[in-house]
Amino acid sequence: MAISLAIFASGAGTTAQAAIDACAAGRIDGSVALVVSNNAGAPVLGRAAAAEIPWRHLSSKTHPDPQALEQAMLAQLRCAGATHVMLAGYMKKLPPAIVAAYAGRIFNTHPALLPAYGGRGMYGDRVHAAVLADAQTRSGATVHLVTDEYDSGPIVGQVEVAVFPDDDVGSLGERVRAAERELVVEVLARVARGN
Repeated sequence: MAISLAIFASGAGTTAQAAIDACAAGRIDGSVALVVSNNAGAPVLGRAAAAEIPWRHLSSKTHPDPQALEQAMLAQLRCAGATHVMLAGYMKKLPPAIVAAYAGRIFNTHPALLPAYGGRGMYGDRVHAAVLADAQTRSGATVHLVTDEYDSGPIVGQVEVAVFPDDDVGSLGERVRAAERELVVEVLARVARGN
């Protein structure tokens, strides 16, 4: 079954781009139907525009009332015909109505081997700094299903990345992000195949 993917992202959108490219190349049986960001200036919106994918800025700035924002998000997902949702560096918690409407079909990426280094406030470079502070020898990336609790949904894919003695936050983060992008493509390809 071909999937129709909505991607929520807050920043540069390199993971979103990996999914867009993989759909275009046929690695994922499906297409990206919508890109949503809570950040009006996020580069991911430019990536969506360049790929001629509909995009929306939806946030507390566009909809100060949380319920209105939730309904606007749901309306956009339905209008786009999205069958699945991917959170790719999305820095906000999804409203409960979306989690309920797409239960079992919302995926999140996390730059560590969950359950380690997960939870509220653990994202991006904060995760890599914590891994290095604990002198870990391995880190990685996780894709998991989204539930109402941060980073606690069932894990659907993980990839390990070695931590080298001379790593800093930048070098470790770069390798984890590269592995994470490939993991996202693999997971979405499996989902599209019905696995």
